[in-house]
Amino acid sequence: MNTSMVLDEFRRAGALLEGHFILSSGRHSGFFLQKAFVFMNPGATEKLCKALAEKVKASGLGPFDVIISPALGGLIPGYETARHMNLPAMYVEREQGKFCLRRGFTIKPGARVLIVEDIVTTGLSSRECITAVRELGAKVVAEACLIDRSGGKADVGAPLISLAQVDFPTYEPDEIPEELAAIAAIKPGSRELSQ
Repeated sequence: MNTSMVLDEFRRAGALLEGHFILSSGRHSGFFLQKAFVFMNPGATEKLCKALAEKVKASGLGPFDVIISPALGGLIPGYETARHMNLPAMYVEREQGKFCLRRGFTIKPGARVLIVEDIVTTGLSSRECITAVRELGAKVVAEACLIDRSGGKADVGAPLISLAQVDFPTYEPDEIPEELAAIAAIKPGSRELSQ
């Protein structure tokens, strides 16, 4: 599955939005990928995550012992990718603003971990997730995501395997182009919901 095919799945779901958006990173963009619209459809989600699992397997970076995803956005793709790789799936949640394993999840020191995310923009959530996992003594071997919207520029702190790669421009709040600033901004992300 290539970038065009992945974006077609998002278009079919009405998940490739245009307007003025404030991303979870705090940056602004004229495009937003509303993955929740894709994840509403089990068939589309399975198709994307199966393709991601195949790409991870083909990378030669495995084997992996477990998949860990950051809540909230990584829960569904993390689980579905783990299903196709026959691996356990866990997730980290924010507690007092910091990612940690909760709900009785434990990980063995030295475990080989694949982080699975939905969409990477700046890599901030990924880096925070990777730091939390490493602090538990596990080895983060790689990260996989459905879409890398940084065009390959995001540094997540581990090798990044993306099913699709796009380069939608993003802007700092004080660098917003006039045509984007003329549109009322919407903040559809979920980062603050779990803090």
